Amino acid sequence: MKLNIEGKNALVCGSTQGIGKATAIGLAEEGANVTLVARNEDKLKAVLSELPNSNQNHSYIVADFTKPKELKEKIEASSCEFHILINNTGGPAGGPVFNAELNEFERAFTMHLKCNHVLVQAVVPFMKKECYGRIINVISTSVKQPLDGLGVSNTIRGAVANWSKTMANELGQFGITVNNVLPGATATERLNEIINNKSKKTGKAVEEVIQTMKNAAPAKRFAQPEEVANAIVFLASERASFINGINVPVDGGRTKSL
Repeated sequence: MKLNIEGKNALVCGSTQGIGKATAIGLAEEGANVTLVARNEDKLKAVLSELPNSNQNHSYIVADFTKPKELKEKIEASSCEFHILINNTGGPAGGPVFNAELNEFERAFTMHLKCNHVLVQAVVPFMKKECYGRIINVISTSVKQPLDGLGVSNTIRGAVANWSKTMANELGQFGITVNNVLPGATATERLNEIINNKSKKTGKAVEEVIQTMKNAAPAKRFAQPEEVANAIVFLASERASFINGINVPVDGGRTKSL
């Protein structure tokens, strides 16, 4: 299937590792011009050098998602001419929701909702002009089924999902789609942190925690970042033009609801 995103400009957040990096590479492989966004410039330069390049114009922006005002300034200093926006940010620390401090909610809300909103407001005017826009938010299956031990994340992800659906309703008339991709357990640094935390809290061996998590999905394994990225790249394409306002789990069948 020809995805028809050659020459499209894509802004990919959290693109120095995991799903974000795999997505940036996937979009570049399809011919998009990719702008990477993350806070570590050395890592951004390293990923930039890995992007497939066939006379494409790849670049990066150094930005910290704990500082939405600074992010807004840096994005507005760019051309803001992006057809594709991938909102992707590392998840909040784990723990029971009852024990969460207020500042944990505030920090997560800033990183995951405020910054998403800043980016959408920056790129939508160009998308409207082009009558083409793809906004994809990488969140979590917890919007369908809350995950034990991830209280703050469950709460904030739900807020982002509803913000996204509302945005989809408002922007659909302009040829802009807004969708959420919900990764299941994916082989990333984030998953390693979750596994190690569970091991410490339960006293179970890391290997036992890993096997239990794998067994939760019919596939009996973790996803690779590229498998999640494939869904994101498709949603960013012309072929996904009438898919709007939905949650797409990429979890090997782990989520119990449809």
